[in-house]
Amino acid sequence: MVDMTLYAAFLAAALALCVTPGPDLMSIVAMGGRGGPTAGVMAAFGVACAMLVHAVAAALGLSALFTTPPALYHLLRWAGAAYLLYLAVKAFLDRSAPGEGDAAAWGGGMRRVFSQGAITNLLNPKVILFNVAFLPQFVDPSLGHLPGQPLLLGGMLVVMGFLWDGFVGLLSGRLAGLLRRSARLNRWLNNVSGTVFTGLAVRLAVASPK
Repeated sequence: MVDMTLYAAFLAAALALCVTPGPDLMSIVAMGGRGGPTAGVMAAFGVACAMLVHAVAAALGLSALFTTPPALYHLLRWAGAAYLLYLAVKAFLDRSAPGEGDAAAWGGGMRRVFSQGAITNLLNPKVILFNVAFLPQFVDPSLGHLPGQPLLLGGMLVVMGFLWDGFVGLLSGRLAGLLRRSARLNRWLNNVSGTVFTGLAVRLAVASPK
């Protein structure tokens, strides 16, 4: 179903992409820092589920729709920037006591962290364009099974991304847990998270399709 030479090249490229810091990884670190290791892993799981949606859309050719009408790209871009600013404001205004964030990650809080990770990824038009440009490079039309090939590759990218992102989210949450013994450091972590979300919002707002 896949060309093994292309598949090996894909695995190498996917690994490099997973470990390179980007908006998703930065947001996972910020959420893990605020909510603890559980929140970090759940944020990574949300990003992974969103990436699976992108992979399926790319395999079916739906993502290509966003490469033609500029209005769709810009609408998604501004929606994503607005959502990131919303997360930034929440972080800046967070007055929870040290250690409360990880406990809040269970139940409804768990679902909130998952949805934040997923929405942040889904509202990033760069991810859509990336899937359109990246996955087809490793597809061999002569082997058939279209769109099965890009779907398989996309699934592998999702799994690899979740393993790395989950590890980073877990690590950032554990390190933050040590710092949260101090209320002052807890407040500092929230400010750092808010700054990260603000920076990601600005980055997305000024991004261009190219």
